[in-house]
Amino acid sequence: MCGIAGILNRTDSPPVSPETLEDMVGIMRYRGPDETGMYIDNTLGMAHTRLSIIDLAGGIQPISNEDGSVWVIFNGEIFNYPELRKELVSKGHAFSTTSDTEVIVHHYEDKGEGCFSDFNGQFAIALWDTKKRSLILARDRTGIRPLHYSLDSRRLVFASEIKSILASGEVTPCLDPAALDQTFTFWTTLPGTTNFKDIVELAPGHLLKVKNGTVSIQKYWDIPLYPPEKWIDDSPGNISNTINDLLTDATRIRLRADVPVGAYLSGGLDSSGITSLVVNNFNNEVRTFGIRFEEEAFDEGPHQLRMADYLKVNHSEITASNSDIAAHFADCIRHTERPLLRTAPVPLYLLSGLVRKNNFKVVLTGEGADEVFGGYNIFREVLARRFWARNPDSPGRAALVGTLYPHIFRNANQRRALRSFFGQGLKNIDNPLFSHLIRWNNTSRIKVLFSEQVKEACAGYSAIEHYASTLPDNFYALDPLSKAQYIETDIFLSNYLLSSQGDRMAMAHSVEIRLPYLDHRLMEYAGKISSTWKILGMNEKFILKKSFEKMLPRAITARPKHPYRAPIQQGLYGKNIAPGIEEMLSDECLRKAGLFDPAKIRKLVEKVTTNRMMSEVDGMALAGVISTQILYDTFVANFPLQRTGAVAPDRFVDKRPSSG
Repeated sequence: MCGIAGILNRTDSPPVSPETLEDMVGIMRYRGPDETGMYIDNTLGMAHTRLSIIDLAGGIQPISNEDGSVWVIFNGEIFNYPELRKELVSKGHAFSTTSDTEVIVHHYEDKGEGCFSDFNGQFAIALWDTKKRSLILARDRTGIRPLHYSLDSRRLVFASEIKSILASGEVTPCLDPAALDQTFTFWTTLPGTTNFKDIVELAPGHLLKVKNGTVSIQKYWDIPLYPPEKWIDDSPGNISNTINDLLTDATRIRLRADVPVGAYLSGGLDSSGITSLVVNNFNNEVRTFGIRFEEEAFDEGPHQLRMADYLKVNHSEITASNSDIAAHFADCIRHTERPLLRTAPVPLYLLSGLVRKNNFKVVLTGEGADEVFGGYNIFREVLARRFWARNPDSPGRAALVGTLYPHIFRNANQRRALRSFFGQGLKNIDNPLFSHLIRWNNTSRIKVLFSEQVKEACAGYSAIEHYASTLPDNFYALDPLSKAQYIETDIFLSNYLLSSQGDRMAMAHSVEIRLPYLDHRLMEYAGKISSTWKILGMNEKFILKKSFEKMLPRAITARPKHPYRAPIQQGLYGKNIAPGIEEMLSDECLRKAGLFDPAKIRKLVEKVTTNRMMSEVDGMALAGVISTQILYDTFVANFPLQRTGAVAPDRFVDKRPSSG
């Protein structure tokens, strides 16, 4: 995996300086510690820092076509590049490398902007057509790879990470109150938004084009969900066989690399299924890696070890202690570049460190299966709550609570509290956002901690209404489960899971993750599968379990989903508190940042330190306040003003006329 950065002059301005580009890629060198490259002409300067995985010797970027009229820098992988290359060679294109990067420029020559729809991959691409004076930025379908930009009348500045844009000196760092409002509603910002004013994230499945200074944005792909009349009319057996075939091929092409490929193994269905496909079809000596927790409630270690023994793989694990979570939480915020309302990214940060220490650069992971096949509790909740709304006096209503959360709510008082919680809003089942409203409203309670300045800045703004206004027309024809899947995929998958728990935690240690469940062919097929086969009764991911029933032990396929979580209170405060956190929560620092009400934060801290029982909302509030203060301290109050980490390029393509 890699990091990309660049600056495009939209008006007549001096060429971008090499030193600025060096700063921009140098500050995220961990994304690509192997090589750097740079391209500069009078209009555009762009740079690349490389994690070499394919064509180790010849794949240094930027890379051009035969006559040097099209140049590209690229973060990611095009998994179907051998097939595309063969087709392009048959049409007369000449290649100088064996890299997947070079396929991009030749396929662009062949198909223009339509080329991106043919790529099966995970990518953030910057492509410069010197003849058309056109720059195209492209991001993969589900947003596995990040791509940010800032635009004004003079320049477009773009980069894989926000810190790189800030290092350009073109943007003054400032947190956006409306984005904070979104984060403290959805756990993340809405697609295309960042927590920084004047910095935008290119939404998944989108292209941004700048031609002769004019900017246009277009969507080339959307989440594939279909109304019931377009569902596949086939038996569960045939459907599960097709899923297995598609997933096997998705895994096969994601093993393409000139370095070893490992796999994450949690002991759950999703990662166990992928690892089993690898062992049974491609590499029976694959290395696997997993996380353990010191607290039993969070730990899936016994299931990991059972699967590792069953598949006879060489498995390594790391234990994320509460003190580890405290010690590395700030590191994770510096990489996520956003507030976190949970600590779950930290163990994944530690896990990628274990992968790198074992000299692996690439791992397969199981993310995406829950969104695609209906695995989250929120999907079962919407079905249960709709049943409650239709049958308010049904004796089965209470039993559904235990089915949803058997491992958390065990006594009568807890079950009554849960019934009360999920009994809210049952008169709103026709609201298109019904599945998520109860969660969003619950999280929004944290916003009472905002300072008066932030509240005033957000006066009249509703993040939920904002999101509702962005829903596509065909959303309203979906059934309730498909609507919930769309929302979860659109907001949570790309903006939180694939970023804060995915790319950023892996790339912090120069590790690339690959996600077979997010192969667009599998997603497009699954979008047409009946919701009945995704959740049969209350059995989540029924059809995916069926596709794995011959490969995995029943103890795995029949096991209820164990949500991935990490300790918050134990990991952030009390005896494990990291240096500097208490100071960041002091009245002085809170007033300086101007984001939270010091008096209300004092009450929250008092509740934590006196060991009173904390609610889920209290935990999210604690993580959210601490992480936002870290974000402010790192990127606003103390962002480096001097050059830090600049690196000279290993390849420098200088097309400025004065360079000769």
